Amino acid sequence: MYKSTLAASSALGAMLLVISNPAIAAPEEPAGAAPAAPQAAQSGQIQSGQINTTQTDDAGHAPIVVTGRLISGDRDAIVAPVVINGEDLARRAAAQIGNVLAHLPGVSTSGFAPGASRPVLRGFDGPRVQVLTDGLGSLDASSVSADHGVAIDTLNVEQINVLHGPEVLLYAADPAGGAVNALDRRIPRRMPDKPVSVNALGAYGSAADSVNLGGAVDVALAPRLAAHFDASYNHAGDVRIGGNVVSEPLRAQLRAEADDLTAAGDTEGAANLTAGLDARGRLANSWARGTTFGGGLAFIDSGGSIGISVQRLTSDYGIPPRPSPEAPDPVSLSLRQTRYDLRGSVNLGGFFDRLEARVAYGDYTHAEIEDGIAGTRFFNKAIESRLVLTQSRHALGSGSWRGESGVQYSTRNFRIEGEPLLPNSVTERIAGFTRQQLSLGSVDFEGSLRGEHVSVKPKGLASGDTNQTFGLFAAGAGLAWHPLESVTLSLSATHGERAPTAEELYIDGLHDATQSYERGNPSFRIERSNTVEAGLRYHGDRFAGAFTAYATDFSNFIAPIPTGERIEGAPVYQYVQLPAKFRGLEAEGSWKALDWHDGRSLSVEGAVDYVHASLTGSGPAPRIPPLRVRGGLTYESDRLGANVEAIVHARQDRVTTYETPVDGYTLLNANLTWRPLGKNGPLALILSGDNLLNTVGRLSTSETRDFVPIAGRDIRLTATLKI
Repeated sequence: MYKSTLAASSALGAMLLVISNPAIAAPEEPAGAAPAAPQAAQSGQIQSGQINTTQTDDAGHAPIVVTGRLISGDRDAIVAPVVINGEDLARRAAAQIGNVLAHLPGVSTSGFAPGASRPVLRGFDGPRVQVLTDGLGSLDASSVSADHGVAIDTLNVEQINVLHGPEVLLYAADPAGGAVNALDRRIPRRMPDKPVSVNALGAYGSAADSVNLGGAVDVALAPRLAAHFDASYNHAGDVRIGGNVVSEPLRAQLRAEADDLTAAGDTEGAANLTAGLDARGRLANSWARGTTFGGGLAFIDSGGSIGISVQRLTSDYGIPPRPSPEAPDPVSLSLRQTRYDLRGSVNLGGFFDRLEARVAYGDYTHAEIEDGIAGTRFFNKAIESRLVLTQSRHALGSGSWRGESGVQYSTRNFRIEGEPLLPNSVTERIAGFTRQQLSLGSVDFEGSLRGEHVSVKPKGLASGDTNQTFGLFAAGAGLAWHPLESVTLSLSATHGERAPTAEELYIDGLHDATQSYERGNPSFRIERSNTVEAGLRYHGDRFAGAFTAYATDFSNFIAPIPTGERIEGAPVYQYVQLPAKFRGLEAEGSWKALDWHDGRSLSVEGAVDYVHASLTGSGPAPRIPPLRVRGGLTYESDRLGANVEAIVHARQDRVTTYETPVDGYTLLNANLTWRPLGKNGPLALILSGDNLLNTVGRLSTSETRDFVPIAGRDIRLTATLKI
């Protein structure tokens, strides 16, 4: 069913694109002539969800990135995105996207295990954070449970954007958490500059003896035909840590349990428990390995483009065990996904500048393996598609107006074999959206609307199959004032709505991989939120910085709360729905303290972020990141770059009932980059050291923080090559 639907959608999209623009089917240029650049590129317009950090704005300023946030003078977005690309992306090379982004302002990671790490944005995780590949979902099961890895090939990603504010409504009706959009080149967007281009990355890390390899080749097969091939490989052993595996509060609890077992005559159980609570130096069963293979083909013409791609991703990783009286049976996950993508675009050249269609089909499965035997299996077959019509920029009095509108459809068939954690289900979504932007002199306005219909159809419920449907409405508006060419003051407000997921509605069972028992609630209603965000950004010759403050109120926030019960030794989490308040701030800045005439510079950088979250009538929200402060020095020249930084994580004692407080810790990091042939040369060598003090730290955002600490001292050597 799904493959036939995908084939029909792809064929229809291709036919519409070719019929609507004959330039694709019959190019006007003589045979052998180089195709003209697409109109969108000629006009300098950046498509939604993409950031070009080399393009200048209307005032001639080139955008810069300050500790992650894009700051580009008077042409900033209303809510500036946080981006990572280039050497910084290479330096952070890791198999899981949560680990890649964790250093950015307002971003942390779920940190469930080294092989399963999902982004946490402003304290939000799971289904509230959209993780996208080129604007479409990752089509995996990572939002279902914290132990599920994200099916994205981070080693072949060109850039990752973290989005907030009204722009998120282009992808979801719930903008509170934001979105992460990973941009790759698997379907070529433009013809290569030369017949064959090669990009390669290799990295070794000492903490887990990890090896990361990634490579991509772009080939100009013909004047209008481009091909892309890529592959990646990662392998890591058990992670070295700076001290005890188990936190002090849990050690005290387990030691008391071991004493009770000894008194009861269960010496074997006491010995197993004692061995687990006294473990130090290495995190058992924290290994990870994976591969990806992908390729794409695109026809690119002055009138538009059409292309297809395929990716095969494998990921296997261990789940570190919580100490238990029973002899530990290693649990691991084996994840597989095959994904097909189609993208087509038509440059229209009138009131509407561009029409773009995107379709993806993902066939995902993973098995939870205990003691070498596959137990519970998860299957997810999904289709997602988008059709977006972009308006050209039009003069409007003394200003200009532009926008984009579209429709989106997705269907997800989720099935479990083995432990009946929740019923099999089919979830369908259909949405329409628009985003309009108006510039009038020194003031920019932005408005977004999204309507979405969601249906969740469970199968095999004891009470009978009861379909649930939800009608969602979301809206956002913002303005930015540029009193000076270098200053932007912004204010935005969004209303979001989110349908409960099948997991939040129906889960009821013991999950071996998460080592917890979870209960949902089928009577949950739509989750509604209202967010206000204010920002100040400055972009000068020697200093650039940004400050953002936000407040989000939920009328019925859905959260898993530990109850204090234990079933078969596992803690019980009950999903509840109640009002919630999230407040936070993010600030970052860079001052060029020394600036030599030959291009060398020394900059002082800093950043801070903080989230305060409460559930009405319950207390602090679970798994919220603490106050984090970063300070550092960066030296740059044509051939050398160096950075040293300290990151202070404050103690997090605002925890929900039955959660343990998390001690604060400080990380010292440094890196040195050598470009033998200069900044624009093909080769860069990066030597970096993370957690140089070998500090023991724990993530308050992690469900497993009491027995999964952060990695210890990690010395990494990375090489990038572009030819």
